[in-house]
Amino acid sequence: MILRYEIPNKITEKIKLTGDERIYYAVPIDIDRYANRAEGAYLVVTTTRILVYDGKDMTDTYKINECSMAKAEAKVGGGILVVTHNGIEKIAAHYSAKHLVRYAYIARGINILISGRFEEVESREYEKICPECGRAIGGTGECTRCSKEGGSNRLLTRVLKTYKKDFLGIFLLMVLAAITTLLNPEIQKHLINDVLKGGGGMKKALVFLSIMFSLSVGIVVVNILKSNASTRLGARISSDLRLELFKKYQELPISFINDRRPGELLNRITQDTLYIRQFMEDVFCNLFAVLFIFIWDVLFMMLINLKLALLTFVSVPLVVFMILGFRKTVYRIFHMQFRKNDEVSSSLQDVISGMRVVKTYGKEKDESERFKILSGEFAQTQRRNETFWAVFQPIISFLMGMGVVTVVYFGGLYVFDGSMSPGELYQFITYTLLLFQYIEWMSRMPRELTQLISSIERIDDILRQKVDHEDEDRVHDIKIKGEITFDHATFGYKSYQPVLEDINVTVKPGEMIGIVGASGTGKSTLINLLMRLYEVDDGRLLIDGTDIKDISLRSYRSQLGVVLQETFLFSGTIIDNIRFSKPDATYGEIIRAAKMANAHEFICNLKDGYNTYVGERGSSLSGGERQRIAIARAILTDPRLLILDEATSSLDTESEFMIQKALDRLTEGKTTFAIAHRLSTLQKADRLMVIDGHKIAEIGTHEELLAMKGIYYKLYTAQITA
Repeated sequence: MILRYEIPNKITEKIKLTGDERIYYAVPIDIDRYANRAEGAYLVVTTTRILVYDGKDMTDTYKINECSMAKAEAKVGGGILVVTHNGIEKIAAHYSAKHLVRYAYIARGINILISGRFEEVESREYEKICPECGRAIGGTGECTRCSKEGGSNRLLTRVLKTYKKDFLGIFLLMVLAAITTLLNPEIQKHLINDVLKGGGGMKKALVFLSIMFSLSVGIVVVNILKSNASTRLGARISSDLRLELFKKYQELPISFINDRRPGELLNRITQDTLYIRQFMEDVFCNLFAVLFIFIWDVLFMMLINLKLALLTFVSVPLVVFMILGFRKTVYRIFHMQFRKNDEVSSSLQDVISGMRVVKTYGKEKDESERFKILSGEFAQTQRRNETFWAVFQPIISFLMGMGVVTVVYFGGLYVFDGSMSPGELYQFITYTLLLFQYIEWMSRMPRELTQLISSIERIDDILRQKVDHEDEDRVHDIKIKGEITFDHATFGYKSYQPVLEDINVTVKPGEMIGIVGASGTGKSTLINLLMRLYEVDDGRLLIDGTDIKDISLRSYRSQLGVVLQETFLFSGTIIDNIRFSKPDATYGEIIRAAKMANAHEFICNLKDGYNTYVGERGSSLSGGERQRIAIARAILTDPRLLILDEATSSLDTESEFMIQKALDRLTEGKTTFAIAHRLSTLQKADRLMVIDGHKIAEIGTHEELLAMKGIYYKLYTAQITA
């Protein structure tokens, strides 16, 4: 999202920057103080001042060092930027709803300057409206009309280049099919004129019939080859796009995956690639053949009888006009059908994944009703679309049928007056039938093209998402010793709404840090930063004095062990799940890790031992068993950094005791961050970090925090007295 617009020179001249003062932000003000539409107004933020230009002159100036806070407040239909200047709240700018997020970032940037720091806020949000043409922008963050890459045409062009030899081969087969199709009426004309009417004899008739038979066989053979080639190519393109999408999902940040519905992401790989394959099989295999036949068909008709051809063409413009006129309608209604399909798929996946919760609360009927509503909306959309097509298609067929009637009537008159032979009339009628057959075929093209274009756009929406690839010249591998430093680290899932703010702490190598705080204070967010699922917005996160951004992901994560509260096991065997963290682990290493996690005994008691299939998400195992396998998976890599998020929460008392002993051995000499709601499990931590109000509220040993009688003291006493 743009936070620094290009401002006119007349505004720059009025700002009069001094010394090392720089412009950080410049954004439009589209509503004036009287709630009218503003033109040419801007809010400009420099390193030392906040300036308001009303379109004619500078009306307000606030010095940063005289401000204590800035906040963006949402109102009905828009919002206001409020600046606390010399202890008084003042409205610096009014703006419409389309700038709500933009001004939230600006408020965040001003507050950073007020704090004495000079980090510049960068927006990860994309523009919802194209600033050039005003069109809505999709998930790619780029306008399909104004983008230099040409929108989804980029993907189509790339596909054509990748498989150009295959497309060329199919194109040649299409031309051959068109030639054989167009030759048949010419032979039929000679058969009628030279044999049936002219009395050419049986021998001549057999010659023409043989040629017609050969052409018919040739058409069948060519069409088979053409269809097979198109089917193979469609399958290859679909398969390659599925693989490319899957790889892209692996590269995209976790924030993107969380922002999209599961069914929507799934349909990109399954449904949208399927539509592309079907288009290749059902439409593309005939596309150029139809166009080639259509053009030559028209030329032949005009050569045979120009007047009759012009009479035939009278209905063609009307048919074409109807097809083109309803093109946007077809695109809109079928695009809506795709959206409803996404909603149904997402709802179905949610219910199946959460079936245990649904049954526990007896909500089967409620979920059935909810799914019935979604399914009904989808069915209604489909029914409306098919009804439209059921009416549209017969109208097109009727108009073309009238054209054939016209040819038969006037052509018959030309035969009676001798200006046209019976063979030529039969040839002309055949060409007319071909013409209208292919016009009818092309009338279905808006529907087919809509499905294709929508599918390409949805796939391209994923493939064009920007991924911050590592700079190989900048990043490097390190052997982690374990010193972790948060240096003024600030992060928010929306960077203008910090979840963690100005975190400053240094953790020594081998130190165990317990993370404590009420729900929603940012404990898991801190862990997410350590796992490098997200990058800090401001400040730095250092590993052994090296910025984490300068360490290669492969090197860092290979030395990281994680056991999360929500245990996830893949559909596979126990040994596959343990080996997931270290694919080349030996059988002995896997057993050792399982023993340390207190999992070996229960695994051996299973019918298939380590080869036991655990089911979807480990459904065949108990919660405690799944947790112990997850712990074994973390132990296997002998990590330098450990992250434990309620690692023993799903274990019974006996198993918890044994696991705790194993974790004590595992964490020895390793830097460990542990989250636990049961504070008694963190008493052995070297230090406890209390997160509250987006910041580190308290930090120290168990005894030190109890002596402070602050937040930790209240949490601890509340638990032991409960």
